[in-house]
Amino acid sequence: MRQDNVPILEMSRRAFLHSSAHGLGLAALGSLLNSGQTSAMASSQHAPSAKRVISLFQSGGPSQIDLFDPKPNLQQERGKELPASIRGNQRITTMTSKQEALPILPSTYQFVKNGQSGIDMSELLPHLGRVADELCLIRSMHTEAINHDPAITFFQTGFPLAGRPAIGSWASYGLGTLNANLPAYLVLTSRSTAGGAQPLYSRLWNAGFLPTEHSGVKLRNTGDPVYYLADPPGIDRAMRRDILNDIAALNRAQHAVIGDPEIESRITQYEMAFRMQASVPELADISDEPESVLKLYGPNVRKPGSFARNCLLARRLAERDVRFVQLFHMGWDQHSKLTEALARQCLDTEQPTAGLIQDLKQRGLLDDTLVVWGGEFGRTVYAQDPGEKAGRDHHPRCFTQLMCGGGVKGGHVHGATDDFCYNITESPVHVHDLNATIMHLLGIDHKRLTYRFQGRDYRLTDVHGDVVNGILG
Repeated sequence: MRQDNVPILEMSRRAFLHSSAHGLGLAALGSLLNSGQTSAMASSQHAPSAKRVISLFQSGGPSQIDLFDPKPNLQQERGKELPASIRGNQRITTMTSKQEALPILPSTYQFVKNGQSGIDMSELLPHLGRVADELCLIRSMHTEAINHDPAITFFQTGFPLAGRPAIGSWASYGLGTLNANLPAYLVLTSRSTAGGAQPLYSRLWNAGFLPTEHSGVKLRNTGDPVYYLADPPGIDRAMRRDILNDIAALNRAQHAVIGDPEIESRITQYEMAFRMQASVPELADISDEPESVLKLYGPNVRKPGSFARNCLLARRLAERDVRFVQLFHMGWDQHSKLTEALARQCLDTEQPTAGLIQDLKQRGLLDDTLVVWGGEFGRTVYAQDPGEKAGRDHHPRCFTQLMCGGGVKGGHVHGATDDFCYNITESPVHVHDLNATIMHLLGIDHKRLTYRFQGRDYRLTDVHGDVVNGILG
């Protein structure tokens, strides 16, 4: 792997690219060096089950106890104090540490069995219930972080503090791209119609200390998906091609004199930008989608910037072999008005999620596309602000993630929690384990994908993580 004696010219290149993060300059970097067909590793380290990943990150922390992890016996415990033997010495947030009590709040939703596998899921998830036999539910996820920003950063980078590369950047660095006309790592964002969304920061999909070309490229929700797609007035496609040819000739002449590798990178960057001017508008134009497909994603699919529209774009990106697509949906932080806000979130997200899975399957893409759904932690069994407007606080000790396609078992439940949905009782899965498994399904040994920076080798899973063999198909 690359050493950390980076030339000054390379450092200048990084500074320049960081300063142009909102235009085609950064977007073009997805296939910067060799039309994207090679990378730091050149190839996968074992036979992959998945060619690509679609990560549906639910920012804020979905309530596992109301959606995926039924605890019917809790009804008789309603309003009682959470037993000290269950809580133990676990840390709680400052938002509920001042409460005089931690009263148990059972879910008000019914759970139903779905599919031939009989997986129990909430009545709020009827569309996901129809694809239950494709799903792998991990009910035993856990993490250390208890507040949003460090928890999301931990999921994305394997470390709670900002500065390390995102998981999509690691995938790009390890495997390169499959499409020379689009970056290897693309990001879309949306927010709940119920409000209450935690902010997201572009560093969550940044390449950190990896080469900048592996940063995620965010597609905008309004206007052009990427800045500066259109040529200036008076410049047509042929003229743009002539200009780029002339610039490339000048750059090659300069490279022959001084040998600066940045010059070759600049040539490729311009070429990628030129190709994206054609590929990105075509990607974003859904007018060719049949009505039967649009209906899969629900009524918001025609609304730019909605989760439904982004799910459809994720399928279009999967068709175009983008390596890592990440959708961030904000608004799962239900500290109050749980019943109202959770129902609204599910209306916004669960049909599009199920529609994406159905759409991928009917096109033969689900077998080699790994779909991952979940947030940075779960929610507490006890009520925050008890009363009619009660909500749930952050709970990192146990929560649920969904996976499907790409080599994982369908119709499968992994792990279990106690009767209070508070502690893991079977097959715990840490964030590092989940990320190690995602890398494994892509054909990467997470222990071997490293990058030397400031005198040590770094990896996505730090010095931790084991592949969760129990969920592999």
